[in-house]
Amino acid sequence: MIPWALLDTAAIPGEGGELRLKKRGAEFSIMLGNNELMNSRLSGSEEALARLSCLRIRGRQRAKILIGGLGMGFTLRAALAELGSDAQVTVAELVPAVVAWARGPMAEVFGDSLADPRVSICEDDVGRLIRCGRSAYDAILLDVDNGPEGLTREANDSLYDLAGLSAARTALSPGGVLAVWSSAPNRNFTHRLRKAGFRVDEVGARANGRRGGARHTIWIATKQGGPHAPQAHT
Repeated sequence: MIPWALLDTAAIPGEGGELRLKKRGAEFSIMLGNNELMNSRLSGSEEALARLSCLRIRGRQRAKILIGGLGMGFTLRAALAELGSDAQVTVAELVPAVVAWARGPMAEVFGDSLADPRVSICEDDVGRLIRCGRSAYDAILLDVDNGPEGLTREANDSLYDLAGLSAARTALSPGGVLAVWSSAPNRNFTHRLRKAGFRVDEVGARANGRRGGARHTIWIATKQGGPHAPQAHT
């Protein structure tokens, strides 16, 4: 078997530890300690995050999307495939090295997605962008950390507490969608979403799509008080 090769490391701001980019043949892995955060062979649930979100806002003109976390670009590429030519997609990535990896060693994985004229990469905390927005986005997609029960940064918890969810609701347009990826279900988080004023659907997704893999959870939370897009069928 081909051994893993360490390509690079990067510190996570805020004492969040160190990310490691590894490669084995054509396969890439991003690790935090002994935890694999993402693998280039497993994209199904991240793609579902984008697909389900875009379904809810289908038909909107000049849709504005905020994606929290670049990762290996699975969510970004899936969103671009669903959105119209007039859409605007902002990707917030806190770790500059992850953007450098996307443009460097993982360029083949990303293809031409970073050069798409609809895409803007912002090396910043997605929480700050959310707090600065008011009805600024039609959808906010969060694939940050491991979901509401984070691994990398304590500061990520502020995205998922009641104040963070209320900020996301304020940043969404009427009927807008907050979509959250998680490695596991979280009943308390579902309750917080509803308390923050969202209509919530919890969807299961497999890491390898139709081919199976680990079971992940996606919350599709629609901002109450505005027009709702049709229900997604999963």
